[in-house]
Amino acid sequence: MQVCCIIKSMVKLTIQENDGNQRLDRFLKKYLKNAPLSYIYKVIRKDVKVNGKRAKIETLLHEGDELTLYMEEKTLHGFVRQSKNIKVKKQFRVAYEDSNLLIVEKPFGLLTHGNASEKKNTLANQVTGYLQQIGEYQPGREKTFAPAPVNRLDRNTTGLVLFGKNSRALQSLNQMMREKGDISKWYLTIAAGEIKSPLVLVDKMEKDASKNRISVLPADAPEGKQMETIVRPIEVKNGFTLAEVELITGRTHQIRAHLAAAGFPIIGDAKYGRKSVNARMGERFGLTTQLLHAYKLKFNCPQQPLEYLTGKEVIAELSGNFERIKREIFD
Repeated sequence: MQVCCIIKSMVKLTIQENDGNQRLDRFLKKYLKNAPLSYIYKVIRKDVKVNGKRAKIETLLHEGDELTLYMEEKTLHGFVRQSKNIKVKKQFRVAYEDSNLLIVEKPFGLLTHGNASEKKNTLANQVTGYLQQIGEYQPGREKTFAPAPVNRLDRNTTGLVLFGKNSRALQSLNQMMREKGDISKWYLTIAAGEIKSPLVLVDKMEKDASKNRISVLPADAPEGKQMETIVRPIEVKNGFTLAEVELITGRTHQIRAHLAAAGFPIIGDAKYGRKSVNARMGERFGLTTQLLHAYKLKFNCPQQPLEYLTGKEVIAELSGNFERIKREIFD
């Protein structure tokens, strides 16, 4: 009786700079993007070595490590993510750029990431295409890395979004965003009602994913996640306030829900705003969505390799529509 066996190919990969400093399982989830999770864990148990030795899920990969995969070539080809050049019209403006990061001004109406209704024309894809055009990102040379945003703005919120241009910078930026106070974030908005003095809003929130909406709960509520927002009035006139809002935490819809709960909803906000005010703003200015602009970022305690940014501030100009509405209300 003849026994047939499948001969697995042996593929060797050298971990490059943008692939290092990540766990083996996370590397393989990105490299074998089309493989099911069960297959990834099976590969780690039976069909992978790091520097000639068996490795564990949590094994940390470093630049220069040699990864050996034992699998059929056809299977590997089917699971590996295919690199592609992205061609999307550039709509953003560059607010700041260096070799490690890019800060862009997102325009009104553009998604930061793709969703079920729009996968191609997103800010993330536009930035990726831009970096390809200037030669700072070559997907064919990368196994797992792609430039990515570290903060997210709603489709109709304008302003500053940060992108890491290499793996080390992206990891640092993500960590800084998680650490309270490492990066300060300020927004400008116009609220209904007159805010006479600064507000320090500290509450908790719960998210209803089915409605894409959050509820504001008391700070001492047993459930929910804490959120903190500081609101400083700049101009107060005719029942409206031009306000600077500082985000201490970064929850979904935090500014919109927090201001509404405090009695000062953002004008134009259909989800959390006041219908009567929104109707007037629609008639007067054609405003149909929240007027909110992420206008300033400051690097307070940047981590390696971004220490040179300590004290750096980046500001995004107001959109023409925001500037027009501000002028007509407050001048």
